[in-house]
Amino acid sequence: MVAETRGSSFVADLRAVLGEPDFRRLYTTRLVSQTGDGIFNAGFAAYAFFSATTFPNPGAAATAAAVLYLPYSLIGPFAGVFIDRWSRRQILVWSAAIRAAMVVVAAAFVASGTLGVPLYIAVLAVLGVNRFFLSALSAALPHVVPEDKLVMANTVAPTSGTIVGFVGGVIGLGVHLITGGGHAGSAATLLAGGIGYAAAGVIGATMPRDLLGPDVDPARPARSDIRSELAIVVAGLVAGARHLWQRRPAAYAMAAGGAHRFLYGICLLMSVLLYRNYFYPSKNGNTALSHFTLVVITSAIGYGVGAVLTPPMTRRMSKAAWLAVLLGFGGIAVGLLGPTFSQVPFLLLGFALGITGQGLTIMVTTILQEEAAENFQGRVFSLNDMTYNGSFVLGFAVSTAFMPRDGKTYAMAAFVAIAYLAAGACYLLLSRRWAAAHRAPAPSEEAPLSPAQGQAPPR
Repeated sequence: MVAETRGSSFVADLRAVLGEPDFRRLYTTRLVSQTGDGIFNAGFAAYAFFSATTFPNPGAAATAAAVLYLPYSLIGPFAGVFIDRWSRRQILVWSAAIRAAMVVVAAAFVASGTLGVPLYIAVLAVLGVNRFFLSALSAALPHVVPEDKLVMANTVAPTSGTIVGFVGGVIGLGVHLITGGGHAGSAATLLAGGIGYAAAGVIGATMPRDLLGPDVDPARPARSDIRSELAIVVAGLVAGARHLWQRRPAAYAMAAGGAHRFLYGICLLMSVLLYRNYFYPSKNGNTALSHFTLVVITSAIGYGVGAVLTPPMTRRMSKAAWLAVLLGFGGIAVGLLGPTFSQVPFLLLGFALGITGQGLTIMVTTILQEEAAENFQGRVFSLNDMTYNGSFVLGFAVSTAFMPRDGKTYAMAAFVAIAYLAAGACYLLLSRRWAAAHRAPAPSEEAPLSPAQGQAPPR
């Protein structure tokens, strides 16, 4: 049965869990909401980076990236404290309603041409509340599928969410282009995402209030102190970090993933500035956005190729070797294609880094699952989530000090290429040293037996 489950395809797993009626409603809520996420993120990014009246500078781009990504890292580990206290069905309904309302506020700021603290607060509210929504979806899953289908559900639900999020992004860019771009087009795109949030809330409201938990824990005080529980989360993250230090292969893998995200953040900032301020400096934002969309598409194709390529490659070489190869491949791609500062090579670069990114994500996740102890998995993956998004924003932030306004810099392209290669080499070296130091001795390497130990046992 286990072998059949592991070998089953995504489609087969999806069919199996869709037979559960409560799962179908929860699953539909996820799909509709994450489609709205993609549309909303596309609208905000289009406004922040490709507005007809705005030529973004590196600092503004880094701020926008922080707004988009930091809520997932900073709020995520603490969301569980509240999700384990409040009705998860109510969290889904109310968080969807709050997000839809805040989208209207954000759209009003965008329509007026605002780009600053008021808009950022509105966007942070949308994305911060969204973290609670996604965490509640995950926590609710065991309540809508039987235990023997939980692995399937955990496979298909997040994967489907990622897919529809990308589809929503493409839809959002299409809405932005169709509506003429500019402030009005960006506002319309945000509102389209808000419609997705409102629809997700309506679907969530069709489920019984107590369906999704949390179950009452008789050992837990009815009104436990939230502050003490938040402190427990912080202590848990510290304990997770200590555990990673003891399980170095997991720490090395997480560091390698963080290095990629840091360098990818630099590449993305460079690409945005190039398309907006170098390739199309005298055009309106829609022209630059329409061409940059091709980079997004080739990157997505690269992600798909990375997902297909990684399993067979790990049957031919060790996980550590394949992870190092992926980093090296990223470095070679940046070194060859980056300094061209031409659009077609950048499409290929997006494809190549998509392969690197998805392959690394799979490898880091797998290594963490294998190396971290079961009772530390949640804390380790919370740290990995913080590293994943935090490193990306850090790449944006650090590179602002060296990135020209038009994004054309040979020095930064060379730095990223060399850093990718160095990260791959360091990871492989550290991994092999750890493996050699902790390798179980082969029979021929064991200490020789003493004469007494070597005597045959009496008959």
